[in-house]
Amino acid sequence: MTQLPGLLDTEAIRKDFPILDRLVHDERKLVYLDNAATSQTPRQVLDVLSEYYEQHNANVHRGVHVLAEEATALYEGARDKVAAFINAPSRDEVIFTKNASESLNLVANMLGWADEPYRVDADTEIVITEMEHHSNIVPWQLLAQRTGAKLKWFGLTDDGRLDLSNIDEIITEKTKIVSFVLVSNILGTVNPVEAIVRRAQEVGALVCIDASQAAPHMPLDVQALQADFVAFTGHKMLGPTGIGVLWGRQELLEDLPPFLGGGEMIETVSMHSSTYAPAPHKFEAGTPPISQAIGLGAAIDYLNAIGMDKIQAHEHALTEYAVRRLTEVPDLKIIGPSTAEDRGAAISFTLGDIHPHDVGQVLDEQGIAVRVGHHCARPVCLRYGIPATTRASFYLYSTPAEIDALVTGLEHVRNFFG
Repeated sequence: MTQLPGLLDTEAIRKDFPILDRLVHDERKLVYLDNAATSQTPRQVLDVLSEYYEQHNANVHRGVHVLAEEATALYEGARDKVAAFINAPSRDEVIFTKNASESLNLVANMLGWADEPYRVDADTEIVITEMEHHSNIVPWQLLAQRTGAKLKWFGLTDDGRLDLSNIDEIITEKTKIVSFVLVSNILGTVNPVEAIVRRAQEVGALVCIDASQAAPHMPLDVQALQADFVAFTGHKMLGPTGIGVLWGRQELLEDLPPFLGGGEMIETVSMHSSTYAPAPHKFEAGTPPISQAIGLGAAIDYLNAIGMDKIQAHEHALTEYAVRRLTEVPDLKIIGPSTAEDRGAAISFTLGDIHPHDVGQVLDEQGIAVRVGHHCARPVCLRYGIPATTRASFYLYSTPAEIDALVTGLEHVRNFFG
C-alpha cells in the first residue's frame, strides 16, 4: 500500500460512508473519483436528516407549536454553524439558497435592480474570467444583456492560470462587479485572490467569489478574502443536494433589493406596497430548504471534527501523487497546472485521440467513476482546442490505491482502443 505523508486515516473515515462499500459491474469495488461534481454523505449526516423527518418536521419561523419551534431552532442553528465555518462577522450575513447557481444569480439580479452606487447599467462593466463555471458566466451575461453593461474577462495562460498581465485594462473605473472562482472546477487552479481584490478595491468595484470548489477542501475565511459576496454549495461538502449559501457583507445586504418576493421575506404587506424583513430573511422568500440546511450543518460538524487544515493537507498529498502517476500514462495530457502547487484536488486530462466519453465509459465498466465532458466550463475547452476532458477529483476519503486503480484503468482504456 502506498504511503504518503499528510494523509488522513482513510480506513476509519471510509467506514462512515456506506456507499463506498458498494460493488458495481460484476462485483467490482466502487472507486469514486467524481467528488468535484458531488461528494458522498456520511452516516452522521444521514442520521441527522432521518431524525429531523422522524421527530421535528415542521415549517419554520411562523409556528408556535413544539415541532415548529424545534425545526426553527435546528434551521437557525445551521446558519450559526455556517457563519462560524466561514468566519462570517454576523450570522445575519448567511443566506440559504438551493445551490451556488442560485446564490450567484441572486447577486446578479440584486445589482441589476439596485440604486446607486451599486447599480449595473449601460455605463458600467462586469468582469469575470475564462475559467468560470457556467453558473458564474450566464447570470452575468443575462445581466449585461438586460442592462447594456459591458462584459469583460481575464483570459488563461497555456498552463491553466489566469492571465493577469492586463489587469489594469480589464478592471477599470467603470467596473461595478468582479466575479471569479476561487478554485477552478475543471483546471483545479487556485486563483490569486489578493491581487484581483486589491485592484477591484482600487476602482471601487464589488467582488463576488465562487467558492464551490474551495469550501469543501480548505479553510474558508470570508473576512480574509476581503470579498463582498461568497457563494458555495452543500452537496460538494458532504451535505445534501438542494442547499447553497450566499454570504454577503451586512451593509450591502441592507441596501440591496430582494431577488424573490413572497412569504417570510416581508415586514409588512398591503395591496399598495410592501416593506421587507432584514437580512437574511429578506432574501429567503417562501419555505426554505429546512432539512437541507440542517443536513449542511451536520456536514460542517463532520468536517470540523476532522479539521479543514488536515483535509487540505490530505488532498494536496493525493494531488501530488496523482499528478506524478498520471504523467506516467502515455499520451495523457493534463489540462491545467502540471504540478500540485496552487492546485485543488481535481485533475482534468485528455488521453490521446480517445474521446473522454469513451474513456469514462470504459473506466466505469471497471468500477471507476469519473466525470467527462466540459464540466459546465465550455470556454476552457474552447481555449485549449479540445472537445471535452476526463476529470478525476478527490476528497477526504480518497486514497492512493484509488489513484493507482485509475492509472491501471487508463492503461486498460489505451489497450481497449488499440
